[in-house]
Amino acid sequence: MLFFGKQKQNSSPLPLDATMNIIAKPDIEVGEELLLLCKAGGEGDITWTKDGNDVEDGVSRMDESTSTLVIQKATMQDAGRYTCLCEFDNGGKDEVFTMLYVYEGPSFGSTKTYHEFLNGTDGLVPCLVTGQPAVDVHWLRHREGISSDARRRVHRLPDNSVLIEKVKREDAGTYVCEAQIRGRSINQHLSITVVVNAPPSVHLREVVKKVIAGPETNVSLVCLVDGLPKPNITWIMPATFDPSHHQFNSDSSELTIRSVTRNDYGEYICTATNKIAESSATIMLHVYEAPEVFVSAEQQSVSVGERVSVSCNVSGHPQPEQYWLNKHNGRTLDSASGLVHVVDGALVINEVVPSDGGIYSCMAVSTSGNASRDVAIHTQPGPPHYLSVSPGLTSVLFSLKTPPISGGTPITSFVLQWRQSAAEQWKEITIPASDLLAIPSLKPYTLYTVRLAALNAVGVGQFSDKNTVRTQGLREPDSAVLLSNEMKVEGNSFSVPLKQTDDGGTPLLHFDVRYRQDKEGTDWKEIQLPSNADSVSLQDLSYGSDYQLEVLSVNSNGSSIPAMFNFTIADQPVSSMTKGRVVAIVMAIFLVVFLVVDATCCYRNRCGLLMSIAVKVFGQKVPGLQMLGEGEGTNGEVKLKGISTPRGSVQHSEAGVQTLTKEGGQLTEITCDKAPLTKNEKTQAGRDVHTANA
Repeated sequence: MLFFGKQKQNSSPLPLDATMNIIAKPDIEVGEELLLLCKAGGEGDITWTKDGNDVEDGVSRMDESTSTLVIQKATMQDAGRYTCLCEFDNGGKDEVFTMLYVYEGPSFGSTKTYHEFLNGTDGLVPCLVTGQPAVDVHWLRHREGISSDARRRVHRLPDNSVLIEKVKREDAGTYVCEAQIRGRSINQHLSITVVVNAPPSVHLREVVKKVIAGPETNVSLVCLVDGLPKPNITWIMPATFDPSHHQFNSDSSELTIRSVTRNDYGEYICTATNKIAESSATIMLHVYEAPEVFVSAEQQSVSVGERVSVSCNVSGHPQPEQYWLNKHNGRTLDSASGLVHVVDGALVINEVVPSDGGIYSCMAVSTSGNASRDVAIHTQPGPPHYLSVSPGLTSVLFSLKTPPISGGTPITSFVLQWRQSAAEQWKEITIPASDLLAIPSLKPYTLYTVRLAALNAVGVGQFSDKNTVRTQGLREPDSAVLLSNEMKVEGNSFSVPLKQTDDGGTPLLHFDVRYRQDKEGTDWKEIQLPSNADSVSLQDLSYGSDYQLEVLSVNSNGSSIPAMFNFTIADQPVSSMTKGRVVAIVMAIFLVVFLVVDATCCYRNRCGLLMSIAVKVFGQKVPGLQMLGEGEGTNGEVKLKGISTPRGSVQHSEAGVQTLTKEGGQLTEITCDKAPLTKNEKTQAGRDVHTANA
């Protein structure tokens, strides 16, 4: 930094452009070189003084208006007021001054920059600062000043040290000692590291660990360690270390045991050690074995009355308790005397009965879990009870209100037996349990002795009590027979002969017939035929369709099984004559008839289209008609306008042909073409007729 001294004016006259300045660095450290430059602003004699004393050493003249003062190695004594004086050649005088500040430091000397303290003790962090003329010391942490208030746990002492009372882990970090030359912006700072050491401490998530042994079971033991410096962790295990069985994480704080076995049971000691101390903790690992159940047989098939025994062994840790359970009734078996009991852990049934059949379970119960194994005891079914027997149509029907005891395995079928007398052997049939229990094809009006027994996978059970029953003779008719070889299809009509072979022992009432088109969504149409019908006839069926037909015979006992028949109605035949040809033929016939009628009208009554055409072409003289009019009329004929006509019958005119007849003295008009007679023509014709008659 350069300092420019201000010119001091006096009473002596000065050059017009005279301005004095001192250029110098105001602050200089001990040992540095200093240069002071004085510019007088005019020619003259320049001298230097310090605190009013002349200075000669280090002074040199650069030109007539500039002078320098050089201090080679500044000392504290070089500080003071420096004045530059100039006596100008014109006799005037002037001076200018500057203050020079010399300092030493600041310096931290032998101050330690690293401190370690034990957690919980008091820590002192000194800052040894030197410097001249005076140094102020400040402490910073996290860019905030440390107070000198003694009531604070961390505070600054008068000797510029920092006291940390009862050091904590959070007191660790960087502290900054800042030294500043008093009154000047000259400062230095020193970073000091504080480390707080702590003895190891071990924390366990679980003091006791419980697991079930098994190939899929893995267990982790965690040792949470704290301390500074960071402790080393070691483990003591009840079993020999096996890298494939025991695995550690990167800092050994977690031990994983894979596929836990019973041998892994015991104490696991975790030890943490650093340069201050060591600490240990123990984890107790309890390894349980899940209960297992072993039975001598999972299924036993025995006959009623035999003895059965099934042994059962259980294992596990801790040793489980053993029970036998009847799963049918939910009761636990005991070792008391009885037909079904437990002897030395074995299930024993002395004399098996059907109700003993079912599922029994050997159970193992312990704190490590439960296990069971089922044993199925199978025997023959029990006898049917609550059985009712009723006669059918030459058959006997059985009805069970409740099914018999199954013997521990499902009843698959029933054995039905019958005989007419005690001297006969039993006859029998086997019927599936899901079907109707009936003995068919018996003699009508016959007394039978019958009984019933259930059958399962073990065998036939005990038969029911014997029942006596008399069969009935009436039954439904047999199905009607449709004689398909005599079927007739004519257009959209169908017929097939019908024959009834057996009426079931009672007269037929009627036949029920129903039919429909053989396609999805069509409804059945039903008709009823009398009992003496010998055929089925259907009318107005759809061309080109397949049909289904069913016929049932009905008597007072019911209806037969339907006789079913399928038939087809062919497509409707198409005529070879087209509509155009039909229309042409009709028009031709109409034209011929018209010509015949018109010709008849023309030649007989002198009317019609042909007559009109002839008159137009030939005038009044129509060929073929003149001969009819020649000569005098006889037999009462009258000539009108040169044409001989029967009296009172015809009058011709150029406008057309009219016929007048007289009936009872009155004229009757007959018009034969499209031109009617006018009123005058009718009057003249009447007069002509009257004259002729006169």
